[in-house]
Amino acid sequence: MTELTLINPADETVIATVPAFDAPQTDAAIARAKQAQRSWARLSPADRAAALRRFADAVDGAVEELAQLEVRNSGHPIASARWEAGHVRDVLEYYAGAPERLFGRQIPVAGGLDVTFHEPIGVVGVITPWNFPMTIASWGFAPALAAGNAVLLKPAEWTPLTSLRLAELALEAGLPEGLFQVLPGEGRVVGDRLVEHPDVRKIAFTGSTATGTAIMAKAAAQVKQVTLELGGKSANIVFADSDLEKAAATAPYGVFDNAGQDCCARSRILVERSVYERFMELLEPAVAGVRVGDPADAGTEMGPLVSRQHFEKVASYVPDDAPVAFRGTAPDGPGFWFPPTVLTPSDPNDRTVVDEIFGPVVVVLPFDDEADAIRLANASRYGLSGSVWTRDLARGIRVSRAIESGNLSVNSHSSVRYTTPFGGYKQSGIGRELGPDAPLAFTETKNVFIAVEEN
Repeated sequence: MTELTLINPADETVIATVPAFDAPQTDAAIARAKQAQRSWARLSPADRAAALRRFADAVDGAVEELAQLEVRNSGHPIASARWEAGHVRDVLEYYAGAPERLFGRQIPVAGGLDVTFHEPIGVVGVITPWNFPMTIASWGFAPALAAGNAVLLKPAEWTPLTSLRLAELALEAGLPEGLFQVLPGEGRVVGDRLVEHPDVRKIAFTGSTATGTAIMAKAAAQVKQVTLELGGKSANIVFADSDLEKAAATAPYGVFDNAGQDCCARSRILVERSVYERFMELLEPAVAGVRVGDPADAGTEMGPLVSRQHFEKVASYVPDDAPVAFRGTAPDGPGFWFPPTVLTPSDPNDRTVVDEIFGPVVVVLPFDDEADAIRLANASRYGLSGSVWTRDLARGIRVSRAIESGNLSVNSHSSVRYTTPFGGYKQSGIGRELGPDAPLAFTETKNVFIAVEEN
């Protein structure tokens, strides 16, 4: 049997080996899910809601355990990992309210009564990335289960441990066998089988744009539904009239959170030319102040990159002759450590400006006026997130409306709340996750007309 060998990114030690599913095992899991889904969908909405609340309670009791797993498997700082585990609990609690609120409509028509129903799709495949393993998983499985579906979760090869533990907690909470299964394995085996199998009726994928494009193409053969949350190269726009000190102090945390391994990272900082030099003066100590170190230390703000392979990819964007303005610090010795790095490329088409580096590397570019800022922000194939810093509320609204991006913040770097929709424009994806409407994305709308006129 093939195994996945898991490495602690902070010290490069082997922490576990996990059996990898093959295609026949994946097919068997799909068959179990299909059977479990039928029974789950027949439960009353109140019973499904109660089961999800029990699942949330089980996660609540395991927050520290899940956080420690994420520290070892993903290199997340312990404070962040505790928040992430609590977030999974909160997402489950939020969507536990959905089964009893999946309202249809009564539509006025001639000759009878017309009503709509939101019915579960069936078996859903959720394919998750390695950067936020358990949080992003919950964005898929919680609303999908709430809507009456079964879920097959395929975690990233590098980071399956918290997902596997969540599946155990679901069973401990009383969810039926087969309803929520985690299938660790290679993407070209398990992921491809989920996409290709006719009994998996929808795929929710978070990851690279290249992989999302391939999934979309394969799903088209069956006209299979997809939700795709893909790459980003988000802009952090700083106008001259903003609170410059606050904008500079918070900028590192808008891009270096999770070592920059975040699709919402504000990895392009656009600064109005008249305050560019002053902003850079303020940014340098803010970058130097980011605490990079042992993920198990409660004071650590940034941990290592997830793997040697990913470290080498990020490092390729910062060769010896790169236009480095300044850098933070990172530990020496074992581990995939990369210091927070600020680049000032002169060419707006430089690959560091265009590509999603997915590491603690940010570029800073000047702009001339509001129109120029909007032009630069939109000069990307991505459109996921971004920030606008200004004291002028009207400008904040104008610029936010003009930027081609799904999630924007004015005078902050907030991108994701489970109570509001999340997703991207352009090559950042298709569809929306989270928010009150997320369960509807895992349903089919059925329209029923009932004739009431006498013959």
